[in-house]
Amino acid sequence: MDQDPIPAAAHLPAFSRWLKQERELRDLSPEEIAAATKLTAAVIEAIESGEEGRMPPRAYVVGYLRSYASAAGLDADEVVLRWQEAAGEAPEPPSVRRRQLAPVLVAAVVLGVVAAMIVGALLR
Repeated sequence: MDQDPIPAAAHLPAFSRWLKQERELRDLSPEEIAAATKLTAAVIEAIESGEEGRMPPRAYVVGYLRSYASAAGLDADEVVLRWQEAAGEAPEPPSVRRRQLAPVLVAAVVLGVVAAMIVGALLR
């Protein structure tokens, strides 16, 4: 028998427990995180609660999590990715700038190699 997948919100408590454990492993209090991030203690508590109804608006969560991660000495990208997976959010696509930069770098390397080959042939 097929079972319905677990709703994404069911994964938020596990994410929040992980985040809180990481903070506690670093011997940091919620107040220290709040002071370092300029977030209120209520926001820190909401993020660590795992209760979807208490979470800040989704538009702000990624920025808050990045600030929290920085204050706690965690990798911000990992924290955001874990939250996105727990919340059922699609991971952010790579930036357009990165995608545009790769072909430019490849072209520059190819031109550099061709130029070096031409100069080498002329100097023989």
